Amino acid sequence: MKNAFQKLIDIAKKLRSDTGCPWDREQTIESMLKCVEEESQEVSEAIQKGDYVNLREELGDLLFQIVMIGQIASERKLFTMKEVMEDIAQKLIDRHSWVFGKDKVSTPEEAIAQWKKNKKKS
Repeated sequence: MKNAFQKLIDIAKKLRSDTGCPWDREQTIESMLKCVEEESQEVSEAIQKGDYVNLREELGDLLFQIVMIGQIASERKLFTMKEVMEDIAQKLIDRHSWVFGKDKVSTPEEAIAQWKKNKKKS
C-alpha cells in the first residue's frame, strides 16, 4: 500500500510539472474545492445506492483530489502529505484511548463519549 500511495503522489507531481498537464499545473488549493465537493458527492451517491463497484472508483477519485491538494500545499511549503498522514495517525491514536491507551469502554455509546472527552483535551 505504501508504494501505491507513493505512486499517486508521484503522479500528482508529474501532472503539475513543466512536462505535465497544463490544467493540473494551473490548479490551486482553492480551485480544487469544486473537485473535492463533486467527488465527495459521487462517493455519497455510490454509498446510498449500495454500488460498491462504483464506490471503489469514486473513493480513488476523492483520494486523488486530496493528494493533489497535498501536492499543491507541498509546492507552496505549507505542509506535506507525510505531515497530513502523521497528524491524522496521531489524532486517531489520541482519540481512541481505549484502543491505544488505558481507558476502558465496552459499548459504542461509551466509545463516543470517550472520543468527545479526548477531543476536548486536544
